[in-house]
Amino acid sequence: WEGHAHLPTPSAWGLQSTWHVGAAWKFQGSFPPSPRNRYFLPKEHSRDYSAPVNFISAGLKKSAAEDVSDEDSDEDEKPVKQEEIPKEFVPKKLKTGGNFKPSQKGFVGGTKSFMDFGSWERHTKGIGQKLLQKMGYVPGRGLGKNAQGIINPIEAKQRKGKGAVGAYGSERTSQSLQDFPVVDSEEEAEEEFQKELSQWRKDPNGGKKKPKYSYKTVEELKAKGRINKQLSTPQKELSQVKVIDMTGREQKVYYSYSQISHKHNIPDDNPQQLLGKDSKPQGFALPELEHNLQLLIDITEQEIIQSDRQLQYERDMVVNLTHEIQKMSEILSHEETAISNLSKVLDMVEECERRMQPSCENPLTLDECAKIFETLQDKYYEEYRMSDRVDLAVAIVYPLMKDYFKNWDPLKDCTYGTEIIAKWKSLLENDQLLSHGGQDLSTDAFHRLMWEIWMPYVRNIVAQWQPRNCGSMVDFLDSWVHIIPVWILDNILDQLIFPKLQKEVENWNPLTDTVPIHSWIHPWLPLMQARLEPLYSPIRNKLANALQKWHPSDSSAKLILQPWKDVFTPGSWEAFMVKNIVPKLGMCLNELIINPHQQHMDAFYWVIDWEGMISVSSLVGLLEKHFFPKWLQVLCSWLSNSPNYEEITKWYLGWKSMFSDQVLAHPSIKDKFNEALDIMNRAVSSSVGGYMQPGARENIAYLTHTERRKDFQYEAMQERREAENMAQRGIGMAASSVPMNFKDLIQTKAEEHNIVFMPVIGKRHEGKQLYTFGRIVIYIDRGVVFVQGEKTWVPTSLQSLIDMAK
Repeated sequence: WEGHAHLPTPSAWGLQSTWHVGAAWKFQGSFPPSPRNRYFLPKEHSRDYSAPVNFISAGLKKSAAEDVSDEDSDEDEKPVKQEEIPKEFVPKKLKTGGNFKPSQKGFVGGTKSFMDFGSWERHTKGIGQKLLQKMGYVPGRGLGKNAQGIINPIEAKQRKGKGAVGAYGSERTSQSLQDFPVVDSEEEAEEEFQKELSQWRKDPNGGKKKPKYSYKTVEELKAKGRINKQLSTPQKELSQVKVIDMTGREQKVYYSYSQISHKHNIPDDNPQQLLGKDSKPQGFALPELEHNLQLLIDITEQEIIQSDRQLQYERDMVVNLTHEIQKMSEILSHEETAISNLSKVLDMVEECERRMQPSCENPLTLDECAKIFETLQDKYYEEYRMSDRVDLAVAIVYPLMKDYFKNWDPLKDCTYGTEIIAKWKSLLENDQLLSHGGQDLSTDAFHRLMWEIWMPYVRNIVAQWQPRNCGSMVDFLDSWVHIIPVWILDNILDQLIFPKLQKEVENWNPLTDTVPIHSWIHPWLPLMQARLEPLYSPIRNKLANALQKWHPSDSSAKLILQPWKDVFTPGSWEAFMVKNIVPKLGMCLNELIINPHQQHMDAFYWVIDWEGMISVSSLVGLLEKHFFPKWLQVLCSWLSNSPNYEEITKWYLGWKSMFSDQVLAHPSIKDKFNEALDIMNRAVSSSVGGYMQPGARENIAYLTHTERRKDFQYEAMQERREAENMAQRGIGMAASSVPMNFKDLIQTKAEEHNIVFMPVIGKRHEGKQLYTFGRIVIYIDRGVVFVQGEKTWVPTSLQSLIDMAK
């Protein structure tokens, strides 16, 4: 079997085209019963061996397009019978050269209804349709999640001739335009291309080109003038540059770029030029006229531009004047309001002056005056702040304040006037805190009020005050400490209170005075704190002189010294104890006689009673030097005389119970008691001792074991406590070792050096909170400490601040 294959494309895509394959086929044997291998040939009576073999799709009803090849299709086709093949698809004859052209009228492309979609599956098992339905496909709708796919198959459009794609214009179908609407600008591009192409062609008429005229509107000139105005301000150094122009026949020199931009096309001196063979003479050449016309045009343009600039300037001036009018109207209204408020304030002040006259029937009281000042501060705050409050307060408030305090006794009624003075403080005091070193009373009415009116009463009462009656004076200052200025409080404590206390300490005699000194010195500690340091040295000297003839049997010395333990520094206290108390206690222990049969414990009790007053190391030194040598000697003598070991055990435990756990935990004390146990063990280990008293060795061994176990347990407990304390301290230090900010760092340093660091309530400087660091007033701004000087705030370092506070 030989023939030419004629393979069609699938009809499911709506395309009807034909493949022409010029290869020869040889068929041997029988074809397998598969649709892919079914080839149908004409019957024997109409067999034409010169015609090619046709392979026609079952759904093709019209002839294929002429000479259209599609080499990518190899779809399954339904076999048809020879009688059902249309006449258009029957090959007629074989053309020479391997080319043939079926006799057909042309390809007619069309769309099929979706009812025919997948119709070829009636010859198969229909697996494709089933898979699509499982995935949600609905017949008659497009593919995709939202059915966005096209419903109709892709249309084909027949090309007019054999040209390339796009040679005959757009080939888009109506369906593609409907599904994918895109603005087609190919026609515009073609027109532009033809226009550019015509520029390279020679004019067929051979005529001259028409002159082109350029027109400028007034708006374009205005826009050009605005741009030139921005660019017409060259830099100073560029405006004086020498420029050589070599663009013309002759070299020309300009002295600025602006001369080049403003030069005109002046006609040449020699307009007549030699004409060449091919050149034509100019029929109409008037360079002077052209120059004049161009000059008139330029002048007109400049006039238009200048007029536009002048108009814009006038408009801007109108806008500026409008804003000025609005601003001046606002200022005028503000001034009118200020005048009205000032007139009201003046009326209130004049009313106060009238009521302060002696002949007035309704005299002004201090409370009423405070209400008037509150009204001024609330309703007329700006005028109140701008006014001279010092002079106003001096004229109105000071006479009323003198009359208010004329019968006041601070020691009897310490809270008298605190409320009214606190109210006046908020009304008169400035926002900035004055320095206690250099006060300027002319700038703060409240400070002047307290210094001139309130302070004289305090001076008089302090001059009459007895320092040993400190309770009333301390209560008085505690009541006023948050009201009076800081520098006034410092003046009271430094200039009035401290000299009185210092003089009284010099007159104090601890041997004759019945009133202990701490009873009238210690109440001043919260107020004066470090100011009392100069008094401590004289007090220690007087106490040391009083203790020269003291004996430990006198317990009054402990009662006098005990309140000073937490007041003196640890170093000075320990030095005082070692110098004046420890030697007396050592002499008392030397006088102690240790007698197991008749023991007197008074001297031992006198020494042990000072355990909390002297340090543990000093007490242990006393015991090692003056007690344990005699005690061990008595033990050895007792063991050498056939003793009763039960009595020795009780004696040992009895002496050990006299000491506190803190003393027993000291290594030296442990060694002494362990030495006593070793002596007892050696005594019972000898044959004589063990023979004379059976069971003594076991009792002493048990005692030794018990004591050692107690020591071990106590040491383990101490180690565990220390470990817990270290862990808690480590957690606390880890949490607080790194300060969160500079204020926390200052607070930590203040705690380390025992300096009071606290905010001043209601006081600020430029919005920053004021603090007291000891006696110094500071504020913190962006990690810098500012200290209040005589006239201004001075930045300082943290170490300098600590030194100043100390």
